[in-house]
Amino acid sequence: MKHLLKLSLVFIVFFSCSKEEEISINGVLDFSNDTITFDTVFASIGSITKTLTIYNNNEEDIYSNISIRGNSAANFRMNIDGVSGNNQNNVFIPKNDSIFIFIEVTVDPSSNTTPYILSDSLLFETGSNLQSVKLVAWGQDAHFYTPNTFGEIINGNDTTKVFYHQISSNQTWSNEKPHVIYGYVIIDPNATLNISEGTNVYFHKNSGILVGNPFSNQLGGTLKVNGNYENEVTFQGDRLDSWYEDIPGQWDRIRFLPGSFDNEINYAIIKNGTTGIHADTVSNSNPTVTINNTVIKNMSSIGILGQGAKIEASNTVVSECGQYTVACYIGGDYTFNHCTFANYWNYSIRNSPSILLNNFYVDSYDNIQIRDLNKAFFGNCIIYGSLSTEISLDSNSLGLFNYKFDHSLIKIDPNINTNTAKFKNIIKNSDPLFKDPFNSEFTLEENSPAIEVGDYQITQDNMLFFDIVQENRNNPPDVGAYQFIN
Repeated sequence: MKHLLKLSLVFIVFFSCSKEEEISINGVLDFSNDTITFDTVFASIGSITKTLTIYNNNEEDIYSNISIRGNSAANFRMNIDGVSGNNQNNVFIPKNDSIFIFIEVTVDPSSNTTPYILSDSLLFETGSNLQSVKLVAWGQDAHFYTPNTFGEIINGNDTTKVFYHQISSNQTWSNEKPHVIYGYVIIDPNATLNISEGTNVYFHKNSGILVGNPFSNQLGGTLKVNGNYENEVTFQGDRLDSWYEDIPGQWDRIRFLPGSFDNEINYAIIKNGTTGIHADTVSNSNPTVTINNTVIKNMSSIGILGQGAKIEASNTVVSECGQYTVACYIGGDYTFNHCTFANYWNYSIRNSPSILLNNFYVDSYDNIQIRDLNKAFFGNCIIYGSLSTEISLDSNSLGLFNYKFDHSLIKIDPNINTNTAKFKNIIKNSDPLFKDPFNSEFTLEENSPAIEVGDYQITQDNMLFFDIVQENRNNPPDVGAYQFIN
């Protein structure tokens, strides 16, 4: 037994010596990137996690001391194969193998109103060899709106808490710094929120704006979005790394609650949410919301959702939605002039057409409830996409179902009779020849059938002499939001 113990000890010593001999003291590492860059990160908000791969292409195992220098105002953090810490010694990297380093950053608040750059270095000390990878982050200070109260929504046996920041008096959001929303911003019934031209509004996950207070007995609340051409107001998610640039579903929606009216959205870009604009029932003849010169895109559900609402839109483009670009649901009053509705959604299978018109719903007791569709007018519009039909006419004969497509290019079921007063001078099922629809470029090619087929009376009556990018319209005009430029 004693001899066996000695033999084991000798074996252990021999094995250890052999392993030490394989370790390179001065090994050189290879990296998947020489610089890790974080696009604009808001002050006090953590970034996404980025990955750096470390390759040991040597024929020997390597131990390396890995650290973040820590010479900037940014708080860079690293995790190596599940171990956190910005200074890790003797990190083992097997020969002809690799390890991962996961890196995040939080930017300290700054008084700067414009983005600023922060840099640091990730150091690798392997024997006498010193290597580095640059860490770069763009930081920006912002106005933050975090919940200051909550309300409860009771639906049967379920209770949902809604956390929100309450705006109870008139406010103006200026463009000197971005505005970042956590949870919901609620605009109280007697308050108006004005958003100035060039303002950037960013939403954290599951966040949005509610115009009107669902926890109040009063009706009202108003939103005025006051963008200008080439100085639009932008609504999008708060992840600004390039990977998130066109990812839908990053935030919830802008919703106009019942009783809110005379809302305006002028020159806005609304993208990458769940539903762009959600408008509920109004109690008078005033429009719920007027939308002009606006782009709504990359919505995981619906671009514009009206539920018994009154919506007026012109020079507006709605594209790339997981369901409908526009859903005129459970009745209402809708007018769209010189709009382009183009759905080439490719993130998943889409079964819903671009446009839904509907005048009823089925309640929780399986009873049909009628809601008159008083008006759905599409003048000088384009409705097209990747499905065989892009219009659904979902009607109940017990209610009003008034709609009209006037001087518009539409993609519709060929079995639908379009020789009626509801269809006037339409172009049916012809490709509009967009410049690059799968990259959201909906200007017209030279041979487009949408050129000079519009009704100038519609253009004139609605004062739409300029298109969404301020090009003069001809007489006759092109249909859609864009005038063809030779």
